[in-house]
Amino acid sequence: MLQNKTYLVLFALLLVGTGRAQTLKLAAVIDSITVSHPVVKMYNQEIRSMDEAVKGAKSWMPPEFSTGLWMVPYNPSYWKKSDMGNGMGQYMLGGQQMIPNKKKQQADAAYMQTMSSVEKEKKNATLNELVNDAKQFYYEWIILEKKLNILGQNEKLLNFMIKNAEIRYRNGMEKISAYYKAKAALGNIKNMQLMYESEITEKRIRLNTLMGRKAMADLSIDTNYRINGYDDMVFDSTLFYRNRSDLKAIDRDIDLTYLKQETEKQSLRPQFGIRYEHMFGFGGLPMQYSLMGMMKLPLTNWSSKMNKANIESLKWKASALQSQKEMMVNEYSGMAYGMRNELMLKTKQLKLYETNILPALQKNFSTMQLAYEQNTEELFMLYDAWEALYMSQLEYTELLNQALRTQVSLERIIENK
Repeated sequence: MLQNKTYLVLFALLLVGTGRAQTLKLAAVIDSITVSHPVVKMYNQEIRSMDEAVKGAKSWMPPEFSTGLWMVPYNPSYWKKSDMGNGMGQYMLGGQQMIPNKKKQQADAAYMQTMSSVEKEKKNATLNELVNDAKQFYYEWIILEKKLNILGQNEKLLNFMIKNAEIRYRNGMEKISAYYKAKAALGNIKNMQLMYESEITEKRIRLNTLMGRKAMADLSIDTNYRINGYDDMVFDSTLFYRNRSDLKAIDRDIDLTYLKQETEKQSLRPQFGIRYEHMFGFGGLPMQYSLMGMMKLPLTNWSSKMNKANIESLKWKASALQSQKEMMVNEYSGMAYGMRNELMLKTKQLKLYETNILPALQKNFSTMQLAYEQNTEELFMLYDAWEALYMSQLEYTELLNQALRTQVSLERIIENK
């Protein structure tokens, strides 16, 4: 019994996958982009690369080894022991190791650990663009579906008028001029249907590409939508510092600048090392060794100029980044308030269409249609009533398109995914 149910489930999935386009809500599209888009994988790999590099931040410099002849006379006869005493010359083995500055290592590690945080914020900023691009394509697809629905309804009305006019014309009850206008309008509707269907195919390709799917894969959308209200939102610096990933990336860049300053400061500290050498004497000369300490002194004027210049340069770079961040916040705030004002206007206009304009034109057309069917009105009057209603329906959908586009632009600015 269980085996039969399994086969039924697999068969149903096969039918869904092959015979019917997959319907995705906007949230599912966004989730798919967040997981599957190639740029996400690229950033994740870059972040992993940086995190792996941190593991080597506290490594030591490699030891150095040397070997060879030491203070050996050119005349080989002096190498051997003679009546005058032991021979001259030595064979040497040596090695040295610089001991790293622990504070310098800690500064380097902190700097490298912060590097990946910049990439994480850049990834989020790029995702914000991709997600809102997807919203735009999704909403445009919804509008195209609505327009196709309007065209389908009006195609039926025009067919009704044309067929009725043909009957009346044969009976000598109708003028032919409005008939041809209706025929031309019907052809224009069919042309617009082809255009909108082509645009829907383009939106399907763009969404599939964003989701990392095959460009021509079957896909349908949920045509439900919502216009969000941002009337009471305050678009101040607090909002943008909290939401905008590009501003957070600048903050991380500022942190990097200060950490890089610290590494330059630590580079000015002395560095110590040790060197050991062992000598094998020729001609009875005893074995000898040397043990020496080493110290690098980058504090001198001729050796510290570059580090000091870098420290000063990084200070001004941090100030420039801070000014850039403030400039961007000011720009975002102005844009957000302007878009909210535009969205509020579009919302009021849509409500006016829904409660006043479209119902009135619909009643006007219905009245004219009834009068036409009762032979008290002519076709051109009915056609004018239809044309006014039809154009207003298209104007309403275009106004809705503008409202949704403005909403996407506003959500892109405040980084509302």
